[in-house]
Amino acid sequence: MSTPFPAHVRVYRSRSGEAAVRSWCERELAACPGMRPLPRIVADGRGTRVHVLGGGGGVPVLVLPGAGLGAATLTGAARLLARDRTVILADLPGQPGLSSPLRPLGGRAAAYGAWLDALLPQVTDRPVVLLGHALGAAAVLSSPPSPLVDRLLLVNPAGLAAPARDPGRLRATCAWRLRPGEDTSARLIGAWGGPAGPGPLAEWMTLVGRHCRADTVPGLLRGEEFRDWRGTPVTVATGARDRVVSPALLRGAARRLLDTGVHEIADAGHLVLHEAPEQVRELLRRGGG
Repeated sequence: MSTPFPAHVRVYRSRSGEAAVRSWCERELAACPGMRPLPRIVADGRGTRVHVLGGGGGVPVLVLPGAGLGAATLTGAARLLARDRTVILADLPGQPGLSSPLRPLGGRAAAYGAWLDALLPQVTDRPVVLLGHALGAAAVLSSPPSPLVDRLLLVNPAGLAAPARDPGRLRATCAWRLRPGEDTSARLIGAWGGPAGPGPLAEWMTLVGRHCRADTVPGLLRGEEFRDWRGTPVTVATGARDRVVSPALLRGAARRLLDTGVHEIADAGHLVLHEAPEQVRELLRRGGG
């Protein structure tokens, strides 16, 4: 059943800003050899852009990025994962990227769960691994179980535990919002426990800071939002240096809610798909396909 957004706001501050972000995404995706766009999809009323990178014979994986991190930032990880399996990248509506610019103001988890449920049969006719990072993982947990889902891999997941209160992260976020640039973007990434320094991700975060409206860190899912995934294999992983949802925060919730442990990835923070894609590839391979 469709879950309408009771209220929404455009993620972009201006049409020119939207064009700048979309151009960056199109350029990065076009530069990835073998990456192809699917025709525009409407899932639960939300325009969605999906790209596919053909790969090995393993179970395909549908990758859902975290808040503020469009699919175009994951081309490096996609190339690595595609050595084993086809990779499907979907931009979440209401987040910077190529999908609908309308962001829900209320009922966000339920809206993303309904969107994912409607999206699945339009991008695959065989079971896939759902790989959700941060907000993408919350979308997975809020969607109903489906015969099109082989298993779940939740990386730095939002929704299982409330984010850590970190004054350093708050200061870095405020500085980035006030003066988005390479330095403040790099400091923000570092405050997440990620690889601080110049590079494509810092360039992307500068674009997002300049042209997109502020978003909140996803919080704890409410009971009515959390779907019963018992019976579906699930793996939870996070970086040892994650300053948003640390291993200590996740362990109890993962055991209580999903009956699983937490894989702790050394030398990684909140951006495991960017920092440690080889370890993500290994977790997918351990899943049996």
